[in-house]
Amino acid sequence: MVSIQEATVHDKAVIATFQIKMALETEGLDLDQVVLKQGVAAVFNDVAKGKYFVAKDGDKTIGSLMITYEWSDWRNGWVWWIQSVFIEEDYRQKGVFKQMYLHIQKVAKKAKARGLRLYVDKSNVNAQAVYKAIGMDGDHYTLFEWMA
Repeated sequence: MVSIQEATVHDKAVIATFQIKMALETEGLDLDQVVLKQGVAAVFNDVAKGKYFVAKDGDKTIGSLMITYEWSDWRNGWVWWIQSVFIEEDYRQKGVFKQMYLHIQKVAKKAKARGLRLYVDKSNVNAQAVYKAIGMDGDHYTLFEWMA
């Protein structure tokens, strides 16, 4: 049985490992492990940066995602961004992300968040299909970025 819960500092190492795998798998990026581990730790050290949630099958962590926050003047409230999504390969296409999403949606509603958003690499058609299947859409915005 899969359970979804807010991550604790004990989950830092597995979250960092998931992010290394995700970056390599989805964008062909080999992340600097020291920088990444510091970045993950920074979220646990400063709640304003966000928070992580994990999916567990018994004691085994099988997925994680991070929530960050954006103030919306249009909605006079917070919009939560779902980021850094990773599900172990053996657990994909089994509804784990859907469970995580529904859990996050419930937590967001309780916190009176005004919505949930995420971005996905244009070439990641598998993830896009999952997001559409749970009722999200990518019809409103195109993301532009500059990265240092």
